[in-house]
Amino acid sequence: MRRLHDRVAVVTGGGSGIGLATVRRFAAEGATVVVADIDAETGAAAAAAVGGRYVPVDVTDEAQVESLFQTVVDAYGGLDIAFNNAGISPPEDDSILLTDIDAWRRVQEVNLTSVYLCSKFAIRHMLERGTGSVINTASFVAVMGAASSQISYTASKGGVLAMSRELGVQFARNGIRVNALCPGPVNTPLLRDLFAANPEQAARRLVHVPLGRFAEPEEIAAAVAFLASDDASFITASQFLVDGGIAGAYVTPL
Repeated sequence: MRRLHDRVAVVTGGGSGIGLATVRRFAAEGATVVVADIDAETGAAAAAAVGGRYVPVDVTDEAQVESLFQTVVDAYGGLDIAFNNAGISPPEDDSILLTDIDAWRRVQEVNLTSVYLCSKFAIRHMLERGTGSVINTASFVAVMGAASSQISYTASKGGVLAMSRELGVQFARNGIRVNALCPGPVNTPLLRDLFAANPEQAARRLVHVPLGRFAEPEEIAAAVAFLASDDASFITASQFLVDGGIAGAYVTPL
């Protein structure tokens, strides 16, 4: 399918995981893709693989984020899609009883403040065209609790969900759709590293996925491509769950 032909898309955290899979999917659907990542090696490689452009950026730095979107508009004449996906989940983010204030603040900056900044500057440019799709990566943990807590991660993703809902309502009549993508656990390097350090936690989580496995990044990228496309033209301010049935389960299947 070529649903994104002639669209200009920015993907933050595009060098790996869900971001990389989405870069590939957007390009396959015909979009011009700009990969924004703090890691120059992976970001540049992702962009080169799809004939796109790499822009180095620290998504917690307002001036760098503003420059990112201005660079894209200057180069391509506008902006159609912003997938605000960059995020972290460090091991020091744990139970509220164990997580110190520095770890809390770092996760909030990368996972929530960056989405605020990217949404702010993306929407400013989209208003000039009167159209656009913003997809912000939240999580299934934004809609349900977990006993194996990562307190700052969970709080940050709840913030992304609430902010996306409000932006979707605020800018709906300007032709701009804003949705929160809520993935379940995904087979990415971030998740593998986290669970390799704590196999018991991995097992506790996997048992509650009705489909019996973690998602692959390409499955999440397919959902992002849908939300970015005109096939989702009547979807905004939504929590778009792609979680293998976790949030809909009452009894874990045998």
